[in-house]
Order: sequence, then structure tokens, then C-alpha cells
Amino acid sequence: MTEQLVITRIGHRGDGVAETPNGAVFVPYSLPGETVEVEAAPGHPDRRHLIRVTVESSARIAPICPHFGICGGCAVQHWDTSQYRNWKRDLVVTALAQAGIDAPVEALLDAHGAGRRRAVLHARRATHDVLAVGYAAAGAHQIVPIDRCPILTPAMHGFIEAAWAIAEALKPAGKPLDIQATAANEGLDVDIRGSGPLRPAQSTALAHIAAEHKLARITRHGEMIVQAVAPTIAIGRVQVALPPGAFLQPTEAGEIALAALATEAVGGARSIADLFCGIGPFALRLAERARILAADADAPAIAALTRAAAMAQGLKPIDAQVRDLFRRPLVETELNRFDAVVFDPPRQGAQTQARALAASKVAVIAAISCNPATFARDARILIDGGYRLTRITPVDQFRYSSHVEIVARLARGAG
Repeated sequence: MTEQLVITRIGHRGDGVAETPNGAVFVPYSLPGETVEVEAAPGHPDRRHLIRVTVESSARIAPICPHFGICGGCAVQHWDTSQYRNWKRDLVVTALAQAGIDAPVEALLDAHGAGRRRAVLHARRATHDVLAVGYAAAGAHQIVPIDRCPILTPAMHGFIEAAWAIAEALKPAGKPLDIQATAANEGLDVDIRGSGPLRPAQSTALAHIAAEHKLARITRHGEMIVQAVAPTIAIGRVQVALPPGAFLQPTEAGEIALAALATEAVGGARSIADLFCGIGPFALRLAERARILAADADAPAIAALTRAAAMAQGLKPIDAQVRDLFRRPLVETELNRFDAVVFDPPRQGAQTQARALAASKVAVIAAISCNPATFARDARILIDGGYRLTRITPVDQFRYSSHVEIVARLARGAG
């Protein structure tokens, strides 16, 4: 059975929202002011599938990808840029308000740049043993096969074809695959997850695929399968050898923007702790002028950072430590040695480390986050501990999605 709904706003995940007597109903790919015909989404009483738009918004534009509306990778390719930008900034404003924080939020900074330099494609066998390689459908486990993805940087060219070839080679194993690629200086660095142990014939097939598609490296769960050349990326003026499957900011422009904002936030600090440092996108840049303690639980990332710092010239000392900051955060006495802290936890935030920072005497904190809700929660802890938000910049690396990055400056006792 179908029904007609009027969309009044866009929700925090990018779905259109209609207010009904039974509460809010979410309709993907619809826009405010539109009247839409929808049908029920089985198993999701508050969601509907869009059948057609009967009254179209003037803010609706043509999407850039033929897979939009089926593939779940993008939520709002169909929305006017200015309204999209206002909505994404408002995600931050709303999260802060819900935490009781009243602070000015700057305009959204576009950091899409040339596009995303890393992606994960999923490979699954569907009915009739048909292989599908692509992204998950919106709100479903079904894989939407793709042959292009216009949000990827040109340096990711060839990844989709290589992923299809890898999935075909491993198809006899009958296991679902996640195939991650990162655009490195030397080519694509590919890590395969979910295949199970490989037989010699499969490893040989992957070696042929790497050669045919000019891949820099293929690993399975981080274990080497074939490497033509060790993949590296540039961080500032330093070359870093990538650990397999390493985390990077999704766009190069995004990394540069976040690092510039963090550097500006800490000002002339000469001793800085970089917490949740990864392979060093902040530490290696900040070390051009300050002594750095860099800490993260990811041992391969810390090893890569250590090697890169040792080979670089003109950097101040970097003390890189493997440390689980969720279980063993830097405590007040350790933090008090630093002029400033850069704080970039995963999506879940880091309440325990935030509490230790709130109890410290650190003068300035540059807080980076990819989740407005957990950022607001942790910022509330810091504010209650005597810090004041002096700058908040939302950064858009994930264009067309509901994800937004934040860089904030907090100063102790700032008036």
C-alpha cells in the first residue's frame, strides 16, 4: 500500500522527514517542501521507500552519479549546494545545543578536494550465485554493483576494476569480502578482508591481478600477498610508509585543512601532545616547530610514524608511543608538561581522556572529531573543567553524505 507524505526537513542522516500523527517518518532521497509517494519499508516502521516525487522542490538538482538513489554511499547528491552546506553546518550547531553549549560555529569548510583517496568495496554472491561488487544499498545489506564512483579522486582510477578481478579470483571461497584501497604515491594499496586463508593458486592469481592492474601492494588482513613497491604518502614534507589498511583522512585536502586548523589553534606552543595520532598527520607537521609526544593504540601506525620521523630532516623530537588511550589515558600530571594538546579520537569520542584533560593545566586544546554528538559530549566535559570554546570550524570531507568533521580550539580560562 502506498501513501502520500509532505517532507518538512532533512534529518541528521540525510533522509527527508515527514511529520505524521504517529511521529516522524524518514524517506531517503526526498527534500523539504516535496510531496512524495512512498511505500512501507519492511522491518522499519519509521521509514519508507520513495516511489516518486509528486511535488518537486526547487532545490532539487541532478545527481552526479548514475547509481545515486540505489547505492547507499551518498545521501544528498540531489540537493542544492547552498542548502546542503547550511544543513551540514547545522548538524554541528544542533549537537552543541543538545549538549547545552552556546558557541559560534563558522561556515562549512569544503575539503573534498580532488575526491576521496580511500574506499572500501564489498563483494558478495547473491541469488543464483551472481557476484556483486560495490557499496551497500541504503538501509540494507544488499550490495549495489557499481562500475564508477565520481566522488573518488582520479588517483583511485582502476580500483573498481581491480576489486571486481579480486572478487572473481576469490569467488570459489564463497566468503563475503571487503576490499579496501588507498591511493598512495606509487599506486593503489589494497587490503582484503574476509577471504579466509588463501590457497597457493589464489595467491598466484592475486599476484597476476596486481601486475595487470599496476597495484603497489595487495595484503590480506595486513599480511603480505604481493608487493611491487612499498606504498608511501606525503605528510607535510615527510614521506611515510603506509601500514596495510592504514587509516587516513578520506581526502588529501581534508587532511591538509584539519592540520592547518589544528596548527593555528595551538599557536606558538613548543611542547605538544598529539593524542590518537595515527600515522602522524598532525604530529609530523607540528614537529617542524615543536617537540611532540604522539600516542595511539595502533602499533603499526606508531612504527610508521617513528620510521618517518627518524628519516626526516629539520624536525623537532617526536616521542611516539603505543598506548591505548581508552584504557590508559594520559593523566593530569603527564598532561601538565605540555603547552598544548591535539585531541583526535575515533567516532566514539574519548570521555576518559577528556576528563583527564579537563583536570589538567594545559593552556590550549585543538579538538578534532568526525562525530558532532560525541564531540559535543567531550567538549561539555572540557567546558565544565574550565575551558572555553574559542573557535569551531565544520569541515566537509565526505561530500554528499551526512558525515562532518569538526576542528575546535579550547583555551583554559579564556575570556
